[in-house]
Amino acid sequence: MPANEKPLFWIGSSKKDLTELPLDVRRFFGHALHFAQRGDRHDAAKTLKGFGSAGVLEILEDDAAGTYRAVYTVKFAEAVFVLHCFQKKSKHGIATPKADIEIIRARLKVAEALAWELRHGKTQD
Repeated sequence: MPANEKPLFWIGSSKKDLTELPLDVRRFFGHALHFAQRGDRHDAAKTLKGFGSAGVLEILEDDAAGTYRAVYTVKFAEAVFVLHCFQKKSKHGIATPKADIEIIRARLKVAEALAWELRHGKTQD
């Protein structure tokens, strides 16, 4: 990994969930996440509403089977953390389902703790 790239950390089942998505979607998300690792923002990355800052972003991609989302955070200097990858099931509206928001919130807390450990080279007590 080049020195100017941040490492990518997968929180919870996000990596496993990504592997279950269609190949073209996985490739698209991988490309967009690589932008984030370099400190850039892919055109498809949008701020996820409800998280108070531009530090939590989502990437959306469509294919014949539906709409897919990858949510990640660039809020921490230590790394890019992938929080959640999923297929949007609802056919009504563009809002992220409440259950998915709860997963993202919980995993953001895990990412925050991991970033603290990376920053300080130790674990929190």
